[in-house]
Amino acid sequence: MGDSRIELPVIGMTCANCARAVERALEKKLDGVSSASVNLAAESVSVTYDPGATDLETLSAAVERAGYRLVLPVEGVDGRDAEQEAREAELGRQKRHLLVGIAFTAPLFVLSMSRDFGLIGAWSHASWFGWMLFALATPVQLYTGWDYYTGTLRSLRNMAANMDVLVAMGSTTAYVYSIVVLLVPDAGSHVYFETSAMIITLIKVGKLLEASARGRASTAIRGLMDLAPDTARLLDAEGREHDVPASGLRPGDIVVVRPGERIPVDGTVVSGASSVDESMLTGEPIPVDRSVGDRVFGATVNVQGRLKVEATGVGSETALAQIVRLVRRAQEGKAPIQRLADRVSGVFVPVIIVIALVTFGLWWQLGGEFVPAMIRMVAVLVIACPCALGLATPTAIMVGTGKGARSGILFRGAEALENAHKLTTVLFDKTGTITRGEPVLTAWRPNGDTDRLDLVASAESGSEHPISRAIVEGARLRGIEIIEPSDVQARAGRGIEATVQGHVVRVGRPDWIGADEALVEEMSAGGGTVVAASVDGNIAGIAAVSDEVKDGAADAISSLDSMRIEPVMLTGDADETARAVSSQVGIERFIAGVLPERKDEVVREEMQRGRVVAMVGDGLNDAPALARAHVGIAIGTGTDVAMEASDVTLVGGDLSGVARAIRLSRATMRTIRQNLFWAFFYNIVLVPVAAGALYGLAWMPGFVRELHPAAAAAAMALSSVTVVLNSLRLSRARI
Repeated sequence: MGDSRIELPVIGMTCANCARAVERALEKKLDGVSSASVNLAAESVSVTYDPGATDLETLSAAVERAGYRLVLPVEGVDGRDAEQEAREAELGRQKRHLLVGIAFTAPLFVLSMSRDFGLIGAWSHASWFGWMLFALATPVQLYTGWDYYTGTLRSLRNMAANMDVLVAMGSTTAYVYSIVVLLVPDAGSHVYFETSAMIITLIKVGKLLEASARGRASTAIRGLMDLAPDTARLLDAEGREHDVPASGLRPGDIVVVRPGERIPVDGTVVSGASSVDESMLTGEPIPVDRSVGDRVFGATVNVQGRLKVEATGVGSETALAQIVRLVRRAQEGKAPIQRLADRVSGVFVPVIIVIALVTFGLWWQLGGEFVPAMIRMVAVLVIACPCALGLATPTAIMVGTGKGARSGILFRGAEALENAHKLTTVLFDKTGTITRGEPVLTAWRPNGDTDRLDLVASAESGSEHPISRAIVEGARLRGIEIIEPSDVQARAGRGIEATVQGHVVRVGRPDWIGADEALVEEMSAGGGTVVAASVDGNIAGIAAVSDEVKDGAADAISSLDSMRIEPVMLTGDADETARAVSSQVGIERFIAGVLPERKDEVVREEMQRGRVVAMVGDGLNDAPALARAHVGIAIGTGTDVAMEASDVTLVGGDLSGVARAIRLSRATMRTIRQNLFWAFFYNIVLVPVAAGALYGLAWMPGFVRELHPAAAAAAMALSSVTVVLNSLRLSRARI
């Protein structure tokens, strides 16, 4: 039995160290688990495991022992509903804790400040006043802050100190010291219950704001999932229509889609004609025409006519479901740049604890007073939370891949999203990528006054060669009726000969027909294939057949030039044809005569030149080159093998998606660097401030020189929210 892969929501994670604890609990401590990757931003874990060696209950138990909870799938219950229910239950619990914290912290803060500013006179010196503050602080410490204690215990059990350790140490120090002052008056005259309570409450506020912002970061993927309609109009064998759950449809079912409705399945149109809005798949806003025989996709919108569609893909087999899986996989992965943040987070908390203890010792030794030293130690512990560092990369990747999916750009993994911003060269396969891959009749020049294209096209209808099909279709578009030929004979390496209405017609190589060489050379200048035709031994005319360049190809190449990325075209055609096509789209450099098996070699040669290379292709023979390149980009209208071998898929086949994918990568990496900079900068600057580094600068405001732990808690909470909000800006980036 092969390995299975499943993505499961995780409840209870707060920072990068929590994520590593979950990964370690699954990957290092369980037999049968080959890999486990946590997406902190999405609060989920992707597990690859052997069902014969372990099961979901065992995975859940391992995570629970580490102090967290997996949301397992429930039979008969939609996975999204189960996850949403678990998340809402957890959010409700956190809100209750916060409300209790606010209810007790607000009066505690008012009373403490009134005491400090001398607004309540002799009350503040009465023993009962201190015990009243204790009574207000204790529910906050032991109820609102209980999660930090349980988090501390599980982090110590997992040998991976996390932010809970810092919060628990900081708030408990202030709380316990205040109790000692109440019990032993000689220990001091001032209690700091408001400090411990405000630390916990402010951080709880910050975590809820962060959770809300992180929820917005994942709206793109949820929005895609919600596009699929819940019901479908099924046409039964008797021709009656019934509304049924879309989840119950099977391949072969016929569904009716009325104007304005979303198509519930992937399938083929068997009746009707309409325009279909496919923007949710391709990012292209203009509806496309669909009629009998055309493919349509689930969740796209039927704009005009009534369609009957035979289902070919339902449920998890639809294009939408595959896109969602691909986006989720990209969001689960870790970009190489995240490894730096992970390494730093792994040692960050122990280092901060050491800095806090050293701060305490130095200030107690130098100043001779316990309380100021304790306050500075608490401020250092509270302000130095690694949450912002842990969220810097995954939130940006989540928003970036979600935006890409809405624009018809699917990244296979986080590494591809990162690598794309470094590209210096983009290699394009010609046929089916730059060109349509469908030869068309671009020119027909009859010989003399009589146009015999009707006879020529009729003769060609007896052949399945692409050039023959192009001539036949070109004649039909000109309103010419095709006549059934007889005695069709293929002349190897030359062309065909057939009889049409008693006339002997030959179509093929110009030298076989005996066409004028100068005229042939003139028509070849356009880059197409030239064939000549004769009727009863007399030259009937010369045709040029070309593979037309895709609309927008020239603009797509121009966009790459403006980004200082070199476009290069690969083709098996001769130099003349390659030069003609490359000039049409504005590519200066092309490599002609490239056999399919040599594309991979060309990619390797470019990489050996020190270039960061992307390969863009659509065919089966492009797959090795797509896999070889730093970034393989598959045209979504191509083969499944090409898309499987690629790192990026352009769903709609529009070449402008290449530049847009690179711009999105650059924007995402810029956001990640900003996030990491502010996360590092925040700690590098504010940890020394909390430790008292500015104490001697008398000209600075006192609240800066003497950073209060409550202010430190607010700053710490703000740092995480800032990182997530900065990532959300990506959703508005123009690509």
